[in-house]
Amino acid sequence: MTRAKICGLSTPEAVRAALDGGAGFIGFIFFDRSPRHVSVVAAARLAEPARGRAQVVAVVVDAGDEAIGRIAEGLAPDLFQLHGAEPPARAADIAARTGAGVIKALPIREAADLDAAAAFEPVARHLMFDAKPPPEAALPGGVGARFDWSLLAGRRFAQPWFLAGGLDPWNVAEAVRACDAPLVDVSSGVERGAGLKDPRLITAFLDAVRRA
Repeated sequence: MTRAKICGLSTPEAVRAALDGGAGFIGFIFFDRSPRHVSVVAAARLAEPARGRAQVVAVVVDAGDEAIGRIAEGLAPDLFQLHGAEPPARAADIAARTGAGVIKALPIREAADLDAAAAFEPVARHLMFDAKPPPEAALPGGVGARFDWSLLAGRRFAQPWFLAGGLDPWNVAEAVRACDAPLVDVSSGVERGAGLKDPRLITAFLDAVRRA
């Protein structure tokens, strides 16, 4: 059965909706330019009810050692999601430094973009295939863009992988059927405004995933 990650959480109500709906992963974003950015202290408080129920993910973008160490100590995430231009060696270094697993997000627009996955498979616990943002986008993800899901149809990877980019309660079942995604990720697709998670949309999304 496909499992879901609800990303960019910032309120107890959104966390509760994710957990009650059966999300397998919840994500907190540590990137100043994102409207979903939270402090380590806030994330640690929000993550408390998730322990033992869902995996806690810290999302970073080309973060330095000091930031990684601060997040690892203050939040103790199960996984670091690397959403920048981090090379495989950096992914391996973060895993070794923190003891956490790594999700490496890869921007996809065309079939050739999938070739980057091979270098990360030995070091990442999960790959995430996210829509490549348009050139004018200020953020590396969470902009509601999507790509051709059929590019992933029939592809096999060493570990379960995430489909991301432009998913919402109305299209996620179609997306899962198009490529047999074992994991899905959503952020802007369950918001009523930039960074404002809607618990009802979170519930609807998780219901749709369960039915897919």
